[in-house]
Amino acid sequence: MAGSKLVLEGRISIISFISGLGVIIIPLLVKFGAHIDWIFDYLTDVNGKIAIAAYITVINGFLLIIYKGPLYKVAVRACFLGFTFGCGLTLSFADTTWTHFGWYMCSLSFFHYSEYLVTAVINPRSLSLDSFLLNHSVEYTVAAVSSWIEFTVEKLLIPDLKQMNWLCLVGLLMVLCGESLRKAAMLTAGSNFNHIVQNEKAQSHVLVTTGVYALFRHPSYVGWFYWSIGTQIVLCNPICLLGYSVASWRFFRERIEEEELSLIHFFGEDYIEYKKKVFTGLPFISGIRVNS
Repeated sequence: MAGSKLVLEGRISIISFISGLGVIIIPLLVKFGAHIDWIFDYLTDVNGKIAIAAYITVINGFLLIIYKGPLYKVAVRACFLGFTFGCGLTLSFADTTWTHFGWYMCSLSFFHYSEYLVTAVINPRSLSLDSFLLNHSVEYTVAAVSSWIEFTVEKLLIPDLKQMNWLCLVGLLMVLCGESLRKAAMLTAGSNFNHIVQNEKAQSHVLVTTGVYALFRHPSYVGWFYWSIGTQIVLCNPICLLGYSVASWRFFRERIEEEELSLIHFFGEDYIEYKKKVFTGLPFISGIRVNS
């Protein structure tokens, strides 16, 4: 059952993501077909935006016809993320001052899509719409919207602040490293990984201490922490950089303490010994205190 769920929903998400990503065809036609009058006339300026809207409408219509109920919900989310990734790619390679925002769009959309896809691979029994993490929390949504507002306002008022290319590259490197570490942690943990802290030990649940878990006790949180901070460095958002750093640190401190209570309950002395040898990976977070 779990295997068939992986094949079906994983395949649907891939097809839908690629369908959304196909939006890059429109700017590519403009770029390489500009010498053809009808392409230039119909796909530039307002017409180009209309073409993009029409593309999304048609794709959504096909998804609605092909997939029903829960499968459509998977498909439309994956398509939306693919579309966002495609728009991000377009901005990244376009001659525009919004290049760094394009990097951010690619980073954000790939993070959420890959959360779902990797979960489908490693732990299909826990797979759900929540695996996209799009509805992570109200606070998460507010933080994201705040970063978009800050970027836009500062770009209008202090445009030079958003053109610090070297700093944006540092942020992009943090994003790539953080994303890679988190996905490496998920793949290493396999079926032991879950987006929700578990209060009851499953029969298949084992203590993972190899791979990236030999470096950090909570590598998935370390990756997410630096990924989130990196996104704000990419955008050169000083206010949100500070806010994200504080909010993320507090969130992961509480999350790690909650999770380690369960892990000590599950694995006893084995986890306590592991805890003594390997640190969390996050600054000034030692996890739950255990009396000697």
